[in-house]
Amino acid sequence: MQSRNMIRIVLATAFLLLLPWVAMQFSDQVKWGPADFVMAGALLMGTGFTYELVAKKGGTFAYRAAVGVALITALLLVWINLAVGIIGDEDNPANLMYLGVLVVGLIGTAVARLEKRGMARALFSMALVQAMVPVIALKVWTPSAPSGASSWGSAGVAGVFGLNAVFVLLFAGSALLFRRADARATGLA
Repeated sequence: MQSRNMIRIVLATAFLLLLPWVAMQFSDQVKWGPADFVMAGALLMGTGFTYELVAKKGGTFAYRAAVGVALITALLLVWINLAVGIIGDEDNPANLMYLGVLVVGLIGTAVARLEKRGMARALFSMALVQAMVPVIALKVWTPSAPSGASSWGSAGVAGVFGLNAVFVLLFAGSALLFRRADARATGLA
């Protein structure tokens, strides 16, 4: 990895972390502690460094775009879950199932050895697991608590399924980009 790219990643992370810090100066709605800044910094820099290491493996624009979409989608999945949770709040145990999506991605990536066709399969698998999470949660965790408040948060069941559909589409889109990169590499496009 070139030191210039590393500096860009660190500077971009610092800039993004300035946004909540500045917001904290003007609003009581944003309340980040030191641990929040450290976690956010680690997630942002880790995603940037991973992109730099992995994206150059494929060489084509489609491969780099596929890596970028996959990493940003995974980052958003983790970020949302840590910040507010997808199903209910961040303390709802149903949100732990989203770790399965990431584990499938990590295992799929290791098995694929970053090769285009295998990465497409890994990302399609992630999309499938992502789609299954709210279905399983709906079967295991009832949508309403005894007090009448929804255990699925203010968005409710429809909102949770809608947000999951966005993640499914992003992971599937990344898979299609990997498939396109593979087709171009093999001369089928």
